Amino acid sequence: MSLVVLGGSVSPFVRKVRVALAEKGLEYRHEQVNPYAPPAGWRELSPLGKIPAFRDGDRALADSSVICAYLERRFPQPALYPSDPYDYARALWFEEYMDSGFVPVAGARVFFPLVLKPLFGGKAEADPNDVAAASKVVEEELPGFWDYLERELADHEFIVGDRFTIADIAIASPHANLRHAGVAPVRKRWPRLRAFLDRMHGRSSFKKVMEEETPVFGKRSIQIND
Repeated sequence: MSLVVLGGSVSPFVRKVRVALAEKGLEYRHEQVNPYAPPAGWRELSPLGKIPAFRDGDRALADSSVICAYLERRFPQPALYPSDPYDYARALWFEEYMDSGFVPVAGARVFFPLVLKPLFGGKAEADPNDVAAASKVVEEELPGFWDYLERELADHEFIVGDRFTIADIAIASPHANLRHAGVAPVRKRWPRLRAFLDRMHGRSSFKKVMEEETPVFGKRSIQIND
């Protein structure tokens, strides 16, 4: 198989690429790579040492946004990027907003301490101090992101235009990590965003990947409450 995604399943960026591949109906191989203990030669595939990396035959790429843009040119249909110039730019904006704004907060300060840290440490539950710190982030910092997305969604099915795009993938993927940690925007305060995430995570492309991930994580420290 010529298409290979390299990176750990827990990464929202790896998931973003895998969902894009699934939406395009492409067969690929997924190789698990721990960025904290990468295989020899990893920097040749990913010069910054991050995941994912990607191979298409003897061609190698790194960075999820770069990989998804490549897939769009390499396999144009079905399109994941809008053809309208303004919608195209907005799709790129939401991808950047999530990748550079949301993920460093939600991933490093919520998902990591609640899920990955106890998982790597062989513990059934997160440290109470970590739970308290993560809960504060959920209560005080994530709402700003969620308020913005709620406003931008308005009454639309998708975040940009009238069809599924890379922007929807970029928003839904890190929220899959939060869902594994038992965290989600409260439906009463963010009804549009929560319904949007339910729709996205219910798509076959997301559902299959998330079902593969679920057995890895075990008991959650914070339960989703509505």
